Amino acid sequence: MSKAFRLHRYGGPEVLRYEDVDIGEPGCGQVRIRNTAVAVNFRDVLVRRGTHAVKSFPSAIGLESAGVIDAVGGEVLGFSVGDRVAYAGAPEGSYAEARIVPAARLIALPPAIDERTAAAMTIRGLTARCLLHDTFKVKPGDTVLIHAIAGGVGLIMCQWAKHLGATVIGTVGSDAKAAVARAHGCDYPIVYGREDFAERVLHITGGEGVPVVYDSVGKTTFEGSLRCLRRRGVMASFGEASGDPDPVPPRRLGALGSIYLTHPSLTNYTVTRDELLAAANDLFAMVTTGKIKIEIGRTYALQDAARAHADLESRKTTGSIVMVV
Repeated sequence: MSKAFRLHRYGGPEVLRYEDVDIGEPGCGQVRIRNTAVAVNFRDVLVRRGTHAVKSFPSAIGLESAGVIDAVGGEVLGFSVGDRVAYAGAPEGSYAEARIVPAARLIALPPAIDERTAAAMTIRGLTARCLLHDTFKVKPGDTVLIHAIAGGVGLIMCQWAKHLGATVIGTVGSDAKAAVARAHGCDYPIVYGREDFAERVLHITGGEGVPVVYDSVGKTTFEGSLRCLRRRGVMASFGEASGDPDPVPPRRLGALGSIYLTHPSLTNYTVTRDELLAAANDLFAMVTTGKIKIEIGRTYALQDAARAHADLESRKTTGSIVMVV
C-alpha cells in the first residue's frame, strides 16, 4: 500500500483526502516511481475546484513529480531500477508516495539537477520553452509582456526571455513580488492593482504595443492584454487563474490589428518522444549553465497539500511550490 491524495468531490482545499491506495506493479511499457518531490501547479487548484473536470470520482490529482524508479515493466528500454527521473503529464496521480507512469514520457535527470529542482521546473520550464520558442519565437530586440511574472512559470520565462535578448515587462500583485521580478531580470515590473498595465505598456513602447503577450491569469487581464498588442501581435493565453475570459468574435481580432489569439498546451508541443527530449534538453542546458535559476518559493510535506493549495490561492507564494515525500 502507498499513500496518495484523492478527490471524492470538488471544493476547497479541505476536499483533498490523504488515503491508502494499492498501486500494484507496472505493466508493459510502464515504470513505478517512488516520489521524492512533487510539484504544486495552479492547474491542480483548478482540478480541485472542478474548473478542469476529472473523469470520475474518486480521482487522483497532480501531474508533476520527480523521484527514483523502483520497478520496471516489460518492454521498457533505457530505464532501470534506481534511475533518477522526472515525470510531467497525464495520468493524474503525482500527489502520492509512489505512482505508475508510461516510460515513454519519463525524463532522465542529469547529475547536476536534484529531484526538488526537477519537480519545480519540469512543467513550468517546458511550458516556458514552448511559449518563447514555438508559440512566438522571441528574438533580440523584442519587448514582451508576461503576466504573473513572479510565479513559477513567470520567473523562468523572465530569465529565458532576457537570455534571448528581449526587453521584459511583467505584471505582479505587490511591491514585494515586483522586487522579486526585478531581481530576475524584469525590466518593467507593473503592480496591476495600482496602475492600468495596458496604458503602462503602451507608454513603455511609445504607443506601438508589444508583439506578444503571455497571459496565464485569464479573465481579469484578458481585455487589457488585447490592448497591449501591436499590429499582427500574438495573444498567448495559456492559463485561467482568474477564470475563463469572455468569448472573442473572430472579426474583433481584425479590428484590433489582425492579431492572433492562441491557447498553447504543452501536450501539443511535446507529442513525440523526440519533441519531449529536445525541449527537456534545452531546459536542462539553461539551468545547468546558470542561465536560469529555479526559485522554489515554498516547500511543504506531502501531507500538507491542502495548506499548499490555500497559500497558492491566496497569492502568498512566489516561484515554484514543491512538496517533499
